[in-house]
Amino acid sequence: MVVLVTGSSGQLGQSLQFIAGNYPDVHFVFRSSSELDITNKANCEAVFSEINPDYCINAAAYTAVDKAESEPEKAYLINVIGTKNLAEACQKYSAILLHISTDFVFDGNKTTPYTESDIPNPTGVYGQTKWDGEKAIQAVFENYFIVRTSWVYSQFGANFMKTMLRLASERDSLSVVDDQIGTPTHAVDLAEALVSIIKTTVLNPKNDNYGIYNFSNEGQCSWFDFAQKIFEINKIAIAVTPIPTTSYPTPAQRPKFSVLDKSKIKNAFGIAIRNWEESLIKTT
Repeated sequence: MVVLVTGSSGQLGQSLQFIAGNYPDVHFVFRSSSELDITNKANCEAVFSEINPDYCINAAAYTAVDKAESEPEKAYLINVIGTKNLAEACQKYSAILLHISTDFVFDGNKTTPYTESDIPNPTGVYGQTKWDGEKAIQAVFENYFIVRTSWVYSQFGANFMKTMLRLASERDSLSVVDDQIGTPTHAVDLAEALVSIIKTTVLNPKNDNYGIYNFSNEGQCSWFDFAQKIFEINKIAIAVTPIPTTSYPTPAQRPKFSVLDKSKIKNAFGIAIRNWEESLIKTT
């Protein structure tokens, strides 16, 4: 079984490389954006022709949420056109696509966890392009798993946890937003979930589970709570002050509440999901 992973130098791509050795029956082929430019249709065709994957995990994305507001064309090129190119290559070469989407497709106005059937209503360029990417896949074929996730962090790449640890080494105090509620997702846990989807699908070739799924760790918190837990686990003494979103304006609007309901993915694939605090402890 051959699994092509795009965007292999990002957080999720590195997390998949981290766990790949645990799955000797899966032949992972990792391609960074310099090796596979998903915005280049001919490049996609060439790579798929060479590798002929059974599955493609699309971990390539434009994820600079604030920068997207001033670079909408670039975000659209990667998140929509690039995603469409991969879907078309998957269709041509009979591969199944696993695509990563985001809680940013929602406006954050709910007060209960979002389900897969909730109607997206993105408030910024990043969220809009990710939703448009989802629709681009659905317009091409049906053999896909779209996995929406949130607040991704890990020991790899740039993320909130690593930013907090860096700032703590430079400052005596920090102010962190306390009125945005969501769930941190350890990228390695997400990687494991994607492999579980693949292995279940291999065992059941006539799979009727294609579609959209939510995945994050369990529980919920604010960015302030997340920061405090990071410092607590790492035994870092620093003063952390909770502030409202209005005190930390950003170019892109964040969802005030973006907790994801994971019932569907747990029921379909028997995935046991760790609490976000437990996963964070195992990261450090």
